[in-house]
Amino acid sequence: MNMSFDQIINKNLLVLTPAYPNETGSYIGDSFVKNQVDELKQYFKEIIVISPVPFSFEQYPKDKLCDNYSYDNVRVYYPRSFYVPIRYFRKILIDNRLQVIESLIKKENISFDIIHAHFTWPSGYIGVKLKSKYNIPVVITLHANSVRFYQEVNMNYPLLNYTWKNADALIRVNQKDVPVLKKFNENSFFIPNGFSQTFKPLDQKTCRDKLNLSPNKKIIFSLGWLIERKGFKYLIEAMDILQKERSDILCFIGGSGPLKNKLQKQIDDLNLADKVKLTGFIPDDLLPIWMNACDVFILPSLSESFGVVLIEAMACGKPVITTYNGGSEEVVISEDYGYVIESKNSKKLAQKVLIVLDQKWDSTRIKKYSDLFTWDIACEKIIKVCADLLKN
Repeated sequence: MNMSFDQIINKNLLVLTPAYPNETGSYIGDSFVKNQVDELKQYFKEIIVISPVPFSFEQYPKDKLCDNYSYDNVRVYYPRSFYVPIRYFRKILIDNRLQVIESLIKKENISFDIIHAHFTWPSGYIGVKLKSKYNIPVVITLHANSVRFYQEVNMNYPLLNYTWKNADALIRVNQKDVPVLKKFNENSFFIPNGFSQTFKPLDQKTCRDKLNLSPNKKIIFSLGWLIERKGFKYLIEAMDILQKERSDILCFIGGSGPLKNKLQKQIDDLNLADKVKLTGFIPDDLLPIWMNACDVFILPSLSESFGVVLIEAMACGKPVITTYNGGSEEVVISEDYGYVIESKNSKKLAQKVLIVLDQKWDSTRIKKYSDLFTWDIACEKIIKVCADLLKN
């Protein structure tokens, strides 16, 4: 029999992650890690989160935003570190994140019974090193998008192979990659990400009023970091096609990132300024409002590990359109919830938008499907993995 959940309450969990939201919300980081921690905290005596922050010299350095804080039975630390990679040679000039974490553990007298590391590098590697030092089991969740994951698999990089082989358990957020991981570590599992309970059906008109959106328009919403991999340029191209078919469609793309100016130029060059809007960063508390305000959510990504934004949209009862990108096709498994198309195909995307807008959708059925991906369900599976390791 596995160790009961009650026994884990007396244990401390150490979470290692490259990014974690700060107390004020001015730095969001990987909010999905915090959402998971907020569900897991009920099972453990204490959770200690360590997210090393490299010193930065940008205009808005994130290391100035991250201060240690605590809430409930969770302590969050942001030790400052140095990390200087040589990207073209796949080498690292300076990386002292392991050392600063070890120093922090010693300085704060941090006690822990199991480690959960997010991403292979550097957190997973650091977790395996701490396992060796403290004789503590380590679980690694691999969140890398599909393209990045297979790059890591195929590069045969000694430190990555060492990390996967020496972890006590590996978790992958999509199912198709688990057999690949089992070649490195037989103790590999599929556990998808979950969604926050703040995503739920709300009155569309009320949400549109809050966002000053027209009640008479058909609204497309998309969300993500503004980078090439997210495929937003193909959504903009699709809007160029759609404006010739219908005059009542508006598209809003939420998020910030390095391609903001390039995407805005594309919008301006296509004379779509009144049809496509880049909203910039959207705070967490407004995301459910945007999801409920739209008629369809679109993720035109070229590569994903899972695509939790699709589940968030469906939790609000919204149909979705996404692409075959390595992860999202495991989320949208029926045309009762939306459509999956080939990536980089703006014409096909435009065609599907027209179909979605004219189709009658069962929002209750969509919402019910999303309930399979709540954080409580995902975290029960994570707890089972942890309990088995602690038992052994």
